[in-house]
Amino acid sequence: MDHVRKKNSNKSAKQISFSIDTHELDHHNEHGFLKNTTHHDHDDVVDELVPLPVYIVNGVFFTLFFSVAYFLLRRWREKIRNSTPLHVVTFSEIAAIISLLASIIYLLGFFGIDFVQSFITRSSSYDLLLEDDIEEEEEEEEEEEDNQNHKLCDSIVSCSPQPPQPSKMMIDSSSSLITICDEKDEEIIKSVVDGETPSYSLETKLGDCKRAASIRREALQRMTGRSLNGLPLDGFDYESILGQCCEMPVGFIQIPVGIAGPLLLNGVEYSVPMATTEGCLVASTNRGCKAIFASGGATSILLKDGMTRAPVVRFGTAKRAAELKFYMEDPVNFDTLACMFNKSSRFGRLQGVQCAIAGKNLYMRFRCSTGDAMGMNMVSKGVQNVLDYLQNDFPDMDVIGISGNFCSDKKPAAVNWIEGRGKSVVCEAIIKDEVVRKVLKTTVASLVELNMLKNLTGSAIAGALGGFNAHASNIVSAVFLATGQDPAQNIESSHCITMMEAVNDGKDLHISVTMPSIEVGTVGGGTQLASQSACLNLLGVKGANKESPGANARLLAKIIAGSVLAGELSLMSAISAGQLVKSHMKYNRSSKDVSSIVASS
Repeated sequence: MDHVRKKNSNKSAKQISFSIDTHELDHHNEHGFLKNTTHHDHDDVVDELVPLPVYIVNGVFFTLFFSVAYFLLRRWREKIRNSTPLHVVTFSEIAAIISLLASIIYLLGFFGIDFVQSFITRSSSYDLLLEDDIEEEEEEEEEEEDNQNHKLCDSIVSCSPQPPQPSKMMIDSSSSLITICDEKDEEIIKSVVDGETPSYSLETKLGDCKRAASIRREALQRMTGRSLNGLPLDGFDYESILGQCCEMPVGFIQIPVGIAGPLLLNGVEYSVPMATTEGCLVASTNRGCKAIFASGGATSILLKDGMTRAPVVRFGTAKRAAELKFYMEDPVNFDTLACMFNKSSRFGRLQGVQCAIAGKNLYMRFRCSTGDAMGMNMVSKGVQNVLDYLQNDFPDMDVIGISGNFCSDKKPAAVNWIEGRGKSVVCEAIIKDEVVRKVLKTTVASLVELNMLKNLTGSAIAGALGGFNAHASNIVSAVFLATGQDPAQNIESSHCITMMEAVNDGKDLHISVTMPSIEVGTVGGGTQLASQSACLNLLGVKGANKESPGANARLLAKIIAGSVLAGELSLMSAISAGQLVKSHMKYNRSSKDVSSIVASS
């Protein structure tokens, strides 16, 4: 009996469900037909009123609207330039204004009525659908009460406890939801593989950055036939990099972070985070920090602070290019240029403009302060403001590019080495003779001689540009990666000249590093990521300095210069003492069988 009753109840439930679905489908079709009919009736009415087809009439009025609008804008611009009153109009302008009003009235009448009717139809359809949903919910509640009454009667007659059906249904429903989600992901993966869905649009379409990265990763593996096992996916905030740090992510790279220090700089101790995969680098820098600490610390001084951007513009003749050059370099015009430049930022302040000519092409190198940001976007916006302003007085100026490589960004350039870019810093320390012998295992005379023959003479023979040092880029890159800086700017940020000489009657060593173009910031870009933000916080330079804008970025540049000083001191000592190969074999070589580790994982 129970089996027959359940079968009949299931059959009746299916019939009710089928009737409700059929009613809802008919209801949707009815309103859809009404909506389509309304739209077609509107087109038929317009066809009857106008002798030409609707699309031709629409095209005529669209063309008329944009043509007269363009004509009037050009006329008003000429009047403003010539100081002619705007209310003084010609016959052609009156005709253009009348035509503009006529086209606006027609377009609003044609498309506005259609929009309002569709909105009203949609609203009425929604109300009817809402009433049907309420009726369906009431019918389902009545049916559920009847089923509960039948189950209660059955349990009384059989006198046996029934298992909790609702919990089982919840489990079944949850598992079915998981299956549906997996099926949806599989469909998206196939569409990406087939080229139907662009990989870059997954975050926008799904609204879930982690899910988008997972789907993109699986699609990539299927398309390439290569596994990405070993590249982590979980444990990263993909929302934090959207539109800021990385596009189309499929995972993240793990780079270990070591600590060198304490670095005693300007009387303050700093623990310097270094992200690197080169063994011996952190240990060597740490030894340099130890030698500096034992000798009383180092002193770091900021010389200049200004980010640059240099657009290139072209004129018809070299004479016109020279005229703009003279205009830009004239002190009388600086306040006007600075006013235009500074209006796009609270922190970007124009400091100066340096110009260079190549034929009829002019390169203008703008330099400005940027607060605690590295400042490339800030200076670019300011430059664009100035270019827009100059276009009024120099209408024949053709802007070829916002950057003409006279900046110069992410490439070795003499202009950065000589003029500086970003933060220009010099850092020095006097290392006592006892520390040189006991900690660094060498002598002052040996270090001075090695520095002259290696960092100065050797680099000159190699034709180095800003590379008069042992390995400044090693330390700069490691600190850049740890603190969220742009790794590509390591190129000019590593420009460094290392100097050593004996002082105090030849007993002690004076060492200095001069770095004219350290490009760093403590806000924006990768500095917002959790790991990099933590490293900035360790140094005490996280975020913007509210009391003194730009102070955090300047301090970070000083710390980097101090770290480079420690790295130079230690490496030069290792080379002088003949310990370089030995130390690298000890700290930069692994005795583990890496292949077996990968296989086991």
